[in-house]
Amino acid sequence: QVQLVESGGGLVQPGGSLRLSCAASGSIFSFYFMGWYRQAPGKQRELVASIDGGLNVNYADPVNGRFTISRDNAKNMMYLEMNSLKPEDTAVYYCNGKGIGYDRWGQGTQVTVSS
Repeated sequence: QVQLVESGGGLVQPGGSLRLSCAASGSIFSFYFMGWYRQAPGKQRELVASIDGGLNVNYADPVNGRFTISRDNAKNMMYLEMNSLKPEDTAVYYCNGKGIGYDRWGQGTQVTVSS
């Protein structure tokens, strides 16, 4: 089964940028849905951005205009470009891929926005 591994998290100052990557161990072509979720301490996991097989994208209101999701089926990668980061963006970010009858998650990468 395809495994997902996130990278690119870290500590950044408010207003800064980070690029998260999600590497798949196999083809992501069959993922009809891919998304980035995040979970802050004491809060529920929430969908941040999603992209489907037709490259249609959706963003949660708090990140719309600041984050950009993309996927590269040829490289089996998904990305999240995060700009104008705010302290409230601090969370563990998870990569998710959904196929017919299956659902894959990465282990998460920590993003901390602090001065």
